[in-house]
This record gives sequence, C-alpha cells and structure tokens, in this order.
Amino acid sequence: MKFPALRGAAVVAGLSVLVGAQPALASPEGHGRYSAGAPGVGDSYFPDAGNGGLDVQHYDVGFSYDPATRYMDASTTLTAVATQDLDQFDLDFRGPQISSLTVGKHPASFRRDGQELVVTPRPKLKTGERFTVTVKYAGTPPVITDPDESIEGWVPTDDGVFVPGEPQGSPAWLPGNDHPTDKATFTFRATVPEGLTAVGNGQLLSQKTSNGRTTFVWDSTEPMATYLATVTIGNFQVTQTRTPSGIPVYTAVDPRLAAQSAAAVARIPDMIEYFSSLFGPYPFASAGAIIDRAPNVGYALESQTKPIFSSAPGLGTMAHEIAHQWYGDSVSLSRWSDIWLNEGFATYAQWLWTEHNGGATTQQTFDGASNYGRAATSSFWQIVATDPGTVDMFGNVPYNRGAMTLHALRGKIGDAAFFRLLKDWAATHKYGNTTTAEFVAQAQRVSGKDLKGFFDVWLYQKGKPTAW
Repeated sequence: MKFPALRGAAVVAGLSVLVGAQPALASPEGHGRYSAGAPGVGDSYFPDAGNGGLDVQHYDVGFSYDPATRYMDASTTLTAVATQDLDQFDLDFRGPQISSLTVGKHPASFRRDGQELVVTPRPKLKTGERFTVTVKYAGTPPVITDPDESIEGWVPTDDGVFVPGEPQGSPAWLPGNDHPTDKATFTFRATVPEGLTAVGNGQLLSQKTSNGRTTFVWDSTEPMATYLATVTIGNFQVTQTRTPSGIPVYTAVDPRLAAQSAAAVARIPDMIEYFSSLFGPYPFASAGAIIDRAPNVGYALESQTKPIFSSAPGLGTMAHEIAHQWYGDSVSLSRWSDIWLNEGFATYAQWLWTEHNGGATTQQTFDGASNYGRAATSSFWQIVATDPGTVDMFGNVPYNRGAMTLHALRGKIGDAAFFRLLKDWAATHKYGNTTTAEFVAQAQRVSGKDLKGFFDVWLYQKGKPTAW
C-alpha cells in the first residue's frame, strides 16, 4: 500500500503467434518477420509502464552507493525470454547516465526517450530465445513525483536512501520491465560505506566488509513485481528472529525510531501466524520490515518480504503491510485501475487484526464515520472503486470502499464461504496477476450465488450503496 502515514510465476506478456505466416524470402533472418516490442503494456493509468516482446525472468542488480555524494555506480543484468521475434525492445529506465549496454555478448545500440530505454539487439532475437541484457550506469538516481504529488524512487535521507517503488519508482535506479504483470526473481549486491546497512528483499546471503566498504547480497527467490523491489540504506538496528512456524524475520529500524516502533515490530510474527490462519500459508521464504526516517515521504509501502516505513508505524499500519504480502505482493493486480484488489484486501485485514486484538469489531469499523457512516452527499461516494484515477488511486476509496465491499460480501455470502474465498483467492493466484472480473467470478463460484448486482453497486457505480 502506499498508505499516507498510512498511503498506504512470471507472466508472459504480449506473445505474438503468427498464423499462416509465409516463409521468409529476403534476408537470412527473415525480412519482415522481426518487429519492435511495444513500448508499454496498455495500462491506461501509466501508458509507458512495462514493455512488450519480452518476459524478464531474473534481475541481478549490483551497485555501490555513497550517501555523502549521492553517487551510484551500477550494473544490472536482466535475464529474459523473447515473446516475439524482436529487432528492437524497450526497458523502463529513468536512472543515471548509461556507459554501456550489451545483449548477450554483443554491444547493442540504444537511445533514451523519456522513461523508455530503446534497445536494438544484433543479432536479432527469436521467439522463445533466452537472452541477457547488461546495463552499466553511474550518477545520481532521481526522485520520482507521482500524479498525487507524493514522491518515490531513490529518496535520499540524512543517513542513506529510502527506496519505495509504487507505482513507478523502480526505474529511477534499475532498468526493467516496470509493470506488475512481469514478475521476476531478484539478486541485489549493494556496497555502502562501512557502518551503514543495505536492506533488500528476500534473504541475506552474505555481508562482507573490506577497505571501509560493506557489501550486502540479498536474494529474492519468489517472483516479484519491480515496484516491490527495494534496497534501502541507512544506519539501522538489525534484529533477526523467527515466527513460531520457523519463517526468518529480519527487521531494520532507525535507532531514532526504535522505541516508537517496538510494539509493532514485536507483533510481526503474530501477524504472520494470524493471517496465515485466515489467508493460507505465508507465501514467501522470509519476512521482516524496514523502518526508516524519511519525513518527506510520508507513507508506508508493502515491499516484498520487507515492508518499508518512512516513520514509526502503529500496529494497524504494520498489519496492513504484512497482509499485503498475500494480497498485492503474491497476488498482484493486472492493471493499476484495480488497485482496490490490493488496498481493499489489506485494509480489511487490518480491520480483522484490530478485532482479533480486542479493538473495534469489523462491523463497528464498517459503520464508522470514515466508512459507511459517511453522508450520502460526501464526495467519497463519487469515485468509482474500480477506476479511481491516478490522482486518487492511493486515496480513501480503494482502501475504505474496497474494505467495505469485502465486509458487505461477507454478510452476503456468510463467514464460511467468505473465508474460504479469501484462502482460495490467495492460493489460486499465488505469484500471479488478477482482475476484478476474476474476483467476481471466483466469489460466485465459491458462494454459489449470483453476485453481479452486488459488485455492480459496490465497485462499478458511484453513490452510496443502500441495497445489495
């Protein structure tokens, strides 16, 4: 979630099948057979996001960074599969100046056009061909400003850098296929001044210090969308524990926030166990959190395996971000307009956690002034949950109306069917991508009810629902 103080298997996209294609008559490579991959995946909210013609399998990101100078020296290698015959493809990259780019063993020509890094590989690439792209670059990564005026990308702090990526921040520091529909595994190798800690997704493979510099190697072995990638750097107190079921938990906390964060950090294992009982097994090999002091950011984000917080989180915010590991990270949206599938689910999980710990019941929260208790004349009810727009996609509607939709659905189909649906949804789409239409269909299958009218009033129409 981008949550204002709260703001908050890889999919093969764009496969072209040539039906009845004629044999090539011109060049040995087949003149006319090859074409450029699309510069985007057709997401109306961010038309330049993602790219056609390739499916990234793995990112190997290596860099050194000095917070004093804000200078990065980096090399990223992508391993990908061509999903069409390519004579050109794009990557998303807003980062520093590129010094070289190779495709396989061959230098490739390239140009930059806004966030598009346009690559011309030679030899050309055939459908199904596995290939690597290595990009070397150096300089100061940018801070990205979103349509709602929040910031993301590579955000310097007084002792390092805070690195959130939703929805379009990761190209600030790594070239990639920046859309949730192309998930991949990641390896990060970050070298920083001795005394600082670089915290990435997944599990810590090694930490070695030499000549005043420390290199941290992190390995994220489950598929991950690029916007969930982070390597946040700073002066951190590190704690390593395990959940009762044995999942390793790595937490990094700015010492200035340790006391304020202690209660939320202590409950991470309990939250994972509780949500596992509701949603099914925790989907990743490790867990944790990064709590930094980034006052200009003002939100938390569900970076995979280690949510990142720009200030000390409360229990509710921590629960929200932990719940995202199931809904948002493992099960991801296919288009950004369906952001309620991430935020509504995590918000409802937060309601459940509050009730589980003796606070307000989910019904009381549903009825509250921030939710169904809003007046029918409130502008809140004039934003469609399934199409909030880029300015309001991290506003109240995807979160609160999304969570209300789930609570109303629970009342409509009963607890047994509702909680079975939550588990089935997490299991069926594990490491995949989904749509609202798929959720509606799955809810109808699990419940055996016709729910089209219900979802129409809650998700597709303006106005305060009064009957469902």
